[in-house]
Amino acid sequence: MFRGNPQLTGVAAGSVAPKLKLAWMFKAEDSVESSAAIVGNTVFIGSDSNALHALDLTTGKLRWTYRTSGAVKASPAVSEGVVFVGDDSGEFHAVNAATGRTNWTFKTDAEIMSSANCVGDRVLFGSYDENLYCLNIADGKLVWKFQTAGRVHATPAVVDGRTFIAGCDGQLRVIDVGNGKEVSSCELGSYAAASPAIAGPRAFIGTLGDQFVCVNWQAAKQEWQYAPKDGEVHFYSSAAVSAGRVVVGARDKRVRCFDAATGAEAWSFETKSKVESSPLIVGERVFVGSHDGNLYELDLKTGAKRWQFTAGAAVDSSPVAARGRLVVASGDGSVYCFAPAAAE
Repeated sequence: MFRGNPQLTGVAAGSVAPKLKLAWMFKAEDSVESSAAIVGNTVFIGSDSNALHALDLTTGKLRWTYRTSGAVKASPAVSEGVVFVGDDSGEFHAVNAATGRTNWTFKTDAEIMSSANCVGDRVLFGSYDENLYCLNIADGKLVWKFQTAGRVHATPAVVDGRTFIAGCDGQLRVIDVGNGKEVSSCELGSYAAASPAIAGPRAFIGTLGDQFVCVNWQAAKQEWQYAPKDGEVHFYSSAAVSAGRVVVGARDKRVRCFDAATGAEAWSFETKSKVESSPLIVGERVFVGSHDGNLYELDLKTGAKRWQFTAGAAVDSSPVAARGRLVVASGDGSVYCFAPAAAE
């Protein structure tokens, strides 16, 4: 799923070889903003050509294409052999992962940019109709919906029976998954498109009003906030959290790393264009795309560049790692898979 786990920490469960080479490239019919979900040897990814694709992780061969009623900009989530994803016509789809056939669909009143999160027998996602939805995984029936005061672009995080959602109402809300009732909320300072990353009692999220915020969700209050004195930052990227570090991209071309406890800036790395891709942490390595057409590998401790790949088109998709491989997509519809170099 998007960010790799229900807490949305953006940390890979496995490792990636020290040296990578391009193993294959798949060309979609239109641009790809969706980030991949990898299960077993299959890559699931959406495209603006009103499609969800299933690709072979080893070869890049197309296994099946599922046609949606709108562009698929959201990232798919996979649970118990079912792929869940929404499209910009407002339709949410449950698709058989093996066959690419429809299990069920559910219609909202506006586009769905939020990726799904699954907990037990329920699936959660947001819509631009200002609601967070909770559906039954088996049949797609509505369990509950929670109305916010603005569009819900972000993916909901899930921890201990609580779901966390941010949106255009400028609030981080904590909602009980069981009954859909709000437990608490905290003001972020501006509207947010990024998804919250949860690590212990802390939630990390950037806003489009130039703040990057750490919220103690148990106390429903901010612990620290980063806000530059000069210029516009605009955090569209979702943060990755590991080993006491928080890494996030911004529209001012930079990737920043903060101390998770204090908010002190550990380092920043400047690309040549805005960074809307959400970073992936693999051990002590950070992988992140930029609108400048490059995929970067940075050192988690220092921010030093270790490697880069030039795609030739904006890389707003977030990289994903599984089974020793790295998958990322670009705005010209190319899906790239990197495997261990021959020497490895």
